[in-house]
Amino acid sequence: MLVLLILHLVAALAAPPLVRWWGPRACYLLALAPAAAFGWALARTPAVADGGAVVETYPWIRQLGLEVALRATTLSWLMTLLVGGVGALVLVYSGRYFAPGSLGLARFAAVLVAFAGAMLGLVLADDLLLLYVCWELTTIFSYLLIGHSTERRSSRWAAAQALTVTTLGGLAMLVGFVMLGTRAGTYRWSELATASLPGGAYLVTAVSLILVGALAKSAVFPFTSWLPVAMAAPTPVSAYLHAAAMVKAGVYLIGLLAPALATVGPWRPVVTVAGLATMVAGGWAALRQTDLKLLLAYGTVSQLGLLVVVVGAGTPDAALAGVAMLLAHALFKAALFLVVGILDHGAGTRDLRELSGLGRREPLLAAVAVLAAASMAGLPPLVGFVAKEAVLAAFLDRPVVLAALVAGTALTVAYSARFMWGAFGDRPGVAPTDIGRISVPLLGPPALLAGAGLVAGPAAGVLDHVLRPYAELFGPAAKDLALWHGLSPALGLSAVAVAGGAALFAVRGPLAPVLARLHVPVGGNQGYEWITRRFDRLAIEVTAVTQRGSLPQYLGTILIALAVVPGAALLTARPWRERISPWDNPLQVVVVTVVAVAAVLAVGARRRLTAMLLVGVTGYGSALLFVLYGAPDLALTQFLVETATIAVFVLVLRRLPQRFSARPLRRSRWVRRAIGLAVGVVAAGLALVAGGARTAPTISDAFPDLAVTEGYGRNVANVTLVDIRAWDTMGELAVLVVAATGVASLVFQRSRTGPRPRRPEPTGRVNRPGRPVWLRGGPTLSERRRAIVLEVVTRLIFHTVALFSLFLLFSGHNAPGGGFAGGLVAGLALVVRYLAGGRYELAEAAPVGAGTVLGAGLAVSVGTGVVALLTGAPVLSSTKINLSLPLVGDFYVVTSIFFDVGVYLVVVGLALDILRSLGAEVDRHIEAAGRGDGGLVVDRTGEGR
Repeated sequence: MLVLLILHLVAALAAPPLVRWWGPRACYLLALAPAAAFGWALARTPAVADGGAVVETYPWIRQLGLEVALRATTLSWLMTLLVGGVGALVLVYSGRYFAPGSLGLARFAAVLVAFAGAMLGLVLADDLLLLYVCWELTTIFSYLLIGHSTERRSSRWAAAQALTVTTLGGLAMLVGFVMLGTRAGTYRWSELATASLPGGAYLVTAVSLILVGALAKSAVFPFTSWLPVAMAAPTPVSAYLHAAAMVKAGVYLIGLLAPALATVGPWRPVVTVAGLATMVAGGWAALRQTDLKLLLAYGTVSQLGLLVVVVGAGTPDAALAGVAMLLAHALFKAALFLVVGILDHGAGTRDLRELSGLGRREPLLAAVAVLAAASMAGLPPLVGFVAKEAVLAAFLDRPVVLAALVAGTALTVAYSARFMWGAFGDRPGVAPTDIGRISVPLLGPPALLAGAGLVAGPAAGVLDHVLRPYAELFGPAAKDLALWHGLSPALGLSAVAVAGGAALFAVRGPLAPVLARLHVPVGGNQGYEWITRRFDRLAIEVTAVTQRGSLPQYLGTILIALAVVPGAALLTARPWRERISPWDNPLQVVVVTVVAVAAVLAVGARRRLTAMLLVGVTGYGSALLFVLYGAPDLALTQFLVETATIAVFVLVLRRLPQRFSARPLRRSRWVRRAIGLAVGVVAAGLALVAGGARTAPTISDAFPDLAVTEGYGRNVANVTLVDIRAWDTMGELAVLVVAATGVASLVFQRSRTGPRPRRPEPTGRVNRPGRPVWLRGGPTLSERRRAIVLEVVTRLIFHTVALFSLFLLFSGHNAPGGGFAGGLVAGLALVVRYLAGGRYELAEAAPVGAGTVLGAGLAVSVGTGVVALLTGAPVLSSTKINLSLPLVGDFYVVTSIFFDVGVYLVVVGLALDILRSLGAEVDRHIEAAGRGDGGLVVDRTGEGR
């Protein structure tokens, strides 16, 4: 099963280049991935028919006890057949449906295959958390598929609505899963039926939240509106997602958990009321549609309501009927959507008022549609009739529900007849429709699906044998699936429903005004729009009150809350240790005093540069404290970070006024000092309490030994970063890359990937030939900005500093240093080069894009983890490689050095990106403004406008 998921992933990744090479024909090859899933499920039929299960389990996150647990039983086996079989046919259909060169076809093919893989993972997952992951993946992929036509507002709106509704439902479902799994002691659905479930309001709440997610995914009341709107998607998407796959996920979840939860208080009332309301309302709405695709969409909504009622009933007979209807619905509804796609593809319209005569002109297509529509209406000998009769028989003891089911079935018959009449009937006054020649890849998939419905009807006995193990989870089933049960009450009710539906269709003319008047005053789509507008308005009003545009106000509010809430808790609880040592070394008191004085003076500074330097004093003071406490690695890093920060501040301050504005006034400065003092006291108190509240031994006590035995290094700090807690470092690297991209995006006004600035030829007396040039970019600066001494010093020390950064990189495993410190040193070398020679000198020093360096660093770090995984070791684990070289002797290399190289490159790329954006790009703005040819305009205060 895991191989099938990997196959879908590989196919999705290969789809874009394949489509670019072969065009739509690549869909034929991509169809092999879901076809393999179909073949795998078909080969497991004997095991499933005997009530067995196919199980695979792989480690996932050992620390959390999570596994990739896959399990195929009757219900998941059936869904695998539908997901794989219908998915393969839809891809074959797409190979002819889309024209060569269609916009976004490569993306469409990749996302459709990825969706098939996510749906396959959903139905095979044995763990509820793994199921949720796949559940949300289907939500994301469906969003991309529904919004395929990005240039159309209707597609974007439909995709956003589907994403919003199903995601909110999924989040509610996740909370329910966590509540259920936490109390039950397991997240395996196969174990929940025998687990000891909590009782009372706790279980009721968990079940209610799970049902919210299931109903939202399957577009059942009150979450119906998103499905009809989603018909903005291409027809192959509708045939797959909205007939056989995505919308079945909620029904599948209800069927999966019904054996364990059907007897819980809200389960049956919720699924029954919501399902019946959806069935009747959807069927009535389908009679009002003139767009064939919308007609099928509302019909899908109606039948999803039916499926929820039947599958969620929690009885053996209803369960058997439910899985039979699940199969029948996928076969006939997918076929009908594909038929509509053929009509739309050939005639250019889906409006039944504009189609005429296609029944005579296209008899094969009409025959396929007749088979599918007859199965939808529940006519013998098709599988839809078998399933419908089983449904009616399962509810003979519940007359109210039975009456609603009969009414809903009559509506189904009526809109089935309306579909056939609208698509293939002769319409007086309308010119005959010509859809051209229908190719085999277009007609074949719906023909196979409709033919399967015809074959499955007489083979009801075989279906009964295969599907009965699921029904027996609820107890012994009294009724069986059969094409003929004799003159039974269910057959009579079925005949009543067919007659009622035929009568509704026969009076469609006089009924039209009634249909136009009888509708919900506020439709689901209008309700969704009203709710979203209200939320938007509420957000604007709340933002207008709280987001006043004053950064001091925001920070003041946050800091006051930090001082008041935890501070009050500290004063109330008084969780102090008995003895507190104020210092270990008198020098610490001196350093702390200097830091405190600098911080207080920084608050009252009038000049920005003065404030920046005072803040720098606090940073260097913190580094000295690290030195006094015997933490050279932290001290080195703090010194380098503080120096780099000052350089960045200098680049920013040149675009700001020299002085702060008249504010803050004297009084407000004292308020700020008071807030700072209060926050400092509370933070110190929290640190003391946190340090003294430990009751268990700290895990860091084992780090020194682990650093040597597992990380093969003596520098505990660096080994922790690149081995013991490498996942944390990986996350921090990703944050650094995102931060660099964000900073540069705010500053750059042109492409960051374009060619680097070309150094202009030097001119003028000072740059005459033969005169020594210390830096190649130096002569490009004006004489007022040049500092010859700085240029000379930069030329002399740059390469030494660069080599020193490499020394820190490679020695950091056993001595102070590492990739982060080395990268900072290399970045500072680039800073000096830029300050001495300007932006052209920076381009000479680093003739490569910052994004390239950042991407390379992240790729190297991630690649280290992937290589470890491929070798069978844990991700990001270190390995010691012993080497021997002539003249060097024996030595060893630790593989975590490659991870550290990635850290080094990311830090260098970050420094380069900041210099290119806040330095070189701002220089270009200034030059452009000075020439008067656009760019950043500077007013008298020095602030950009």
